[in-house]
Amino acid sequence: MADKVKFTLEYEIKCSPKILYSFISEPNGLSQWFADDVFIKDHVYTFVWDDGEEQKAKMLSSKEAKSVKFAWIDDEPYTFFELEIIKDELTNDVALVITDFALQENLKDRQLIWNIQIENLLSVIGA
Repeated sequence: MADKVKFTLEYEIKCSPKILYSFISEPNGLSQWFADDVFIKDHVYTFVWDDGEEQKAKMLSSKEAKSVKFAWIDDEPYTFFELEIIKDELTNDVALVITDFALQENLKDRQLIWNIQIENLLSVIGA
């Protein structure tokens, strides 16, 4: 089986870290931009999309107003996706840094999916 490659994307988000954190960590926030519906039980998030597709991810870690890290349950155990909030102390600019994994042949598609998801997030928060 081919190995997945790690990649990182960074997006400027005009939003406070505390508000942004609720959009990346809470089911209600995630269902506004990431998936059509999100449920949580025992640190396992179920993401449901309009086409009926459903995926489960375990929250590996979370730091208030800083980051969340998930691992897809049906994926390889060494891969994860992380959403990290970075605030520049000098300018107060806020960025969302995404770390994810994809097969080399799917890398551009995976990055495009994240770009679309972040456009949805920006629209929802009005940034």
